[in-house]
Amino acid sequence: MGNSVGNNVSSTDNKSDPRGKLSAARRIAGQLIMIRMPGTVLDEDTAQFLRDNHIRAVCLFRQNMVNAEQLSKLTADLRAVMGPNALIGIDQEGGAVVRATWLPAPPAAMSLGATNDVALARAVGAAVARGIKSLGFNWNFAPVLDLNNNPANPVIGERSFGSDPQRATELALAWMAGSLEEGVACCVKHFPGHGDTHVDSHRDLPTVAKSRAALDALELAPFKAAMSAPAMMSAHIVYPALDPEHPATLSHKILTGLLRKEWNYRGVIITDGMDMHAIAGRYGVGNAAVQALAAGADMVMALGNRSTQEETLVSLTMALATAAGGSELGSAALAARLARLDGLAASYPCAAGAYPFLAEAADEHLMADAWRRGLTLVGNPQPLAAGTRIRLLACADAAGDGVAEAGLPAEAIAAVLARRYDVELVTFEGDDSFDWASLPDDDRVVILASTTRLRYGEKARKNWRPDLHLALWNPFQTLDIAAPALITYGFAAAALEAVADWLAGSLEACGKMPVTMKSETQ
Repeated sequence: MGNSVGNNVSSTDNKSDPRGKLSAARRIAGQLIMIRMPGTVLDEDTAQFLRDNHIRAVCLFRQNMVNAEQLSKLTADLRAVMGPNALIGIDQEGGAVVRATWLPAPPAAMSLGATNDVALARAVGAAVARGIKSLGFNWNFAPVLDLNNNPANPVIGERSFGSDPQRATELALAWMAGSLEEGVACCVKHFPGHGDTHVDSHRDLPTVAKSRAALDALELAPFKAAMSAPAMMSAHIVYPALDPEHPATLSHKILTGLLRKEWNYRGVIITDGMDMHAIAGRYGVGNAAVQALAAGADMVMALGNRSTQEETLVSLTMALATAAGGSELGSAALAARLARLDGLAASYPCAAGAYPFLAEAADEHLMADAWRRGLTLVGNPQPLAAGTRIRLLACADAAGDGVAEAGLPAEAIAAVLARRYDVELVTFEGDDSFDWASLPDDDRVVILASTTRLRYGEKARKNWRPDLHLALWNPFQTLDIAAPALITYGFAAAALEAVADWLAGSLEACGKMPVTMKSETQ
């Protein structure tokens, strides 16, 4: 599928032929969006939609994945339809945010932050790339450059490498370097920074009301240091010091004024998902897509259903067909966008190949070691002797959080502990509705396993204390529960095995918390 704009919307023929002008605009519009698709096979209807609209970019999720054989065929079929300039993306960050769950499970960014080992971060980034490249992906929406300096942040948490801008940046860029060496493009996110928010942009529109000087010192610093990144994802957040009217995704002042002109960024700019409520619920997906391109984005992530994708295409087609020549939607600007996207695909071509057995085995070992090295203690928790009688408390619902597609079932951690201990599992639907005082006062050691991202409410915070807290997802939950804690920053199988080894006294927890742990009231 060619990406030429030689017969683009500004050609003389198109000016005298409205139908041809719209057709050319639709062809270009399709090349500037990334979609998601249903199912685990490329059905003919979806294939025809891709062909008809010249779509060259797809992002895949767990709903599209069964195993390596199925996924490799799906990406091969997508390449056959979308052509050599195809961009096939995935969110394989690590920790809770992974899509292909059978690959060696990478630790969360904050776990790597806890190890404070740049070489390890680079090795993990390379291993992630080897795995997803073998499945036919050429674009990974990672690493996260957000600095998590807000314990109340509901969506970033352990996805961040830490709160110190210099160290977090060094670790993130090392992770990216490893990926690039293995031939997978990275997309750093979420510019200009999603760390200091208490609202999830999947659900509403956050605001970061800091001065430009404060943003330069913290949020913006990692992104300014990442000008070599092949791609950057915009955040659906308002930064009044940068643009008091528009979220970054729709802001010409931020995407073009700051990123392109002030910082001279030359990589691809892609939006975060335009189906997120911060955008779709306020601006409408079609109108917002036009605004994002007018602001300076190169590609719009149209991750909604077919109807919202159609709405996006129609709105972009009309806008491109009527755009002034010198505008951000004019022919010169469109040619520059397509050149950047073509360059990304050319530099990082996607073609599935077998994951070498020895490399996969080595990567499994690498990831397990990284999880173990990230284990972090709060207070002075102690290992437990074999046969100890334990009462394990965990949330009954292992739901994801909209970004992570699933949490950890309570039974999973119970099964790990039951190999060594006498475990009684008690589950609760919600911590504020659970009667913490109903637990018997007996000889069992009480362990709380935090298996979801949600912070704890006042009822649990004020009225209850376990003997040990296993924080298996969100490290900031240790601020809620006044108990000695072991933090894993994630719940992959290797993380649970590390917990078991620490409890048995055969593993030391050497991680250092890479964020400032203070309650929101301090």
